[in-house]
Parts: sequence; C-alpha cells; structure tokens
Amino acid sequence: MRTRATVATVTVTVTGALALSALAVPAVHAAGSDAADHRGAFAKISQAAHKGERAPGQPYDMDVTFSDFKIAKAVKLGSGTHYSTTVTYKLTHAAGINVEAADFVTGPLLHRGSLTAPSSAVLAGVKPATCAVDTATTATCTGKIDFYPREDLLNSDAGTWKGAAAAIAYNGQDPEGEEFDITKVGYADQEGLGTTLVQRASTLTVNATPEPVKKGKPLTITGKLSIANWETGTYVGYVNQSVALQYRKKDVMTYSDVKGVKTNGKGELRTTVTASADGYHRFTFKGKTPVPAVNATGDYVDVQ
Repeated sequence: MRTRATVATVTVTVTGALALSALAVPAVHAAGSDAADHRGAFAKISQAAHKGERAPGQPYDMDVTFSDFKIAKAVKLGSGTHYSTTVTYKLTHAAGINVEAADFVTGPLLHRGSLTAPSSAVLAGVKPATCAVDTATTATCTGKIDFYPREDLLNSDAGTWKGAAAAIAYNGQDPEGEEFDITKVGYADQEGLGTTLVQRASTLTVNATPEPVKKGKPLTITGKLSIANWETGTYVGYVNQSVALQYRKKDVMTYSDVKGVKTNGKGELRTTVTASADGYHRFTFKGKTPVPAVNATGDYVDVQ
C-alpha cells in the first residue's frame, strides 16, 4: 500500500509549511541508524515521491507495508525543548528488499489531517527506527517520534494525532552526492496506522490556610491550574476551567469531592470550607482532550 504525501511528511516547522527550504534539519549521507539527524534526507526523497504520479525524477514505489503500530495513548509535552516517545510497528516487504542493509531506513510519523494535506507539521524521529527480522519478508521495528515544541508546534496543535510510517531504500545512492540518481531509490509510506493524544502538560497546586485552624472556623483553599505554552516555552494559567476540591481525613486512603471551583482569568483557584477534622485538601482537574488530568499534592491541615 502506498499513500501519496507532500514533503510535509517529515517537515519540522512551526507553521507546517510544505516548502523543503523551510526545513531546519541537516541531511545525512546514505542515512544509517547512527546518523545524527536523518530527517533532511528523508524529506528530500519524500518530496520527490509526491510530486505527482507522472512527474520525472521520482523514487520508485517500494513494496513495503506497515501494521501493528503501537504508541502511547497520550504524550504530555511541557515547556522543555525536547521530548520523545517510542513507537513499534511491523514492516512487511517483498522478498527482494533487504531491511538489514545499512542504507535502508524506516521510521514512524505523526500527522494531523492527512499525509496528502496535513494541517500541522508532520513529526518524525531524529534517527531511523531499528528493525529486527522476523521472517524473510517481515520485521519488527522500533523508533521514536521526537518533539521540539517551540520549533514544531502551535498551542492549537494539542489534540489527536494520527500515526503513519515510511521507508526508504537508498540502494547505494547518496542524496547529497553529485551523481545522485533518485530513480534508483525506493520509497513507501502509509497512514491510518493509529492515533495518540499530544497534550499540553498541566500542573496544579493547592494551599490551605490558616494552619493550624480551630474546628468550625473557615479554611481558605487556594491554588493554580497551569498548562504548557509551547510557543513561549513557559507555563500559563488555564482560565475558566472547572476543578474539584477534594478532602480526605487523616488515615483515610481515598479523597471525596467537596465542591466545584472554577479558575479565574489567571488560572487561580480560591474557595473556603469549614474546618472539621485533621486531613488533606487538594484540587483535581479531570482533563480534556488537549490537556491531561492532574491532581495537586494534598495539603495537610491540623484542626484543633
């Protein structure tokens, strides 16, 4: 199975632009598993493969398909510069294809929309996947998707992403060489292999005052719900969100809901309760598709 795609198959830009010149990653020579970053060469082949069915100067269609794509249900990305997640999949190929060759490369992809019309940058791994041969025509491959949020993602990109995979047989051709003949290079990709949630990581705090407090007196509970801002590399308040205040008595293992509270325009929380017994108070956020659930660490209050 072959799915036609644009160069965005391995483009890593903030806007998801399709131009090869937008790539900020280096190419490699006959990209092997020890390559520092194979995405540039991968993009060059992918771009040529998707110029159109009858366009000259294309790699040939390689008889490779992908299945059993396994990825984490959710990937939480904070304000850091780099994250990765591991993907495994099965690669099935024609008998004449040598997946153990040094210049055969494959890797998983994540995209939004379709590979032919992605709505965001399509994400790949810096290094190719490694494959263990199972039979003469199948292999089990393990690779990574590398995330560089400030380079690759807008905050609006949080949500469901689709899994895909691609493979290239360079067959001795050097994509950076003067005598590079792309028509001798094999290429295959396939989408619709699975999904994962790419989420903006969340944090939640709580503080109960005064401590200690007299029984029957008011206790003020404050906190803040924050989420990662990928575009600035910081955390910002998550505004107008429903959060539950929970309580558990000392020596009791489980929390119970007390009341609902909403974050203000800065993501802050504030409410009051009547102190009754020694125990822990916390806020809990159930999460949404773009943002994971999170619990604050319980704050213990001595009630006298």
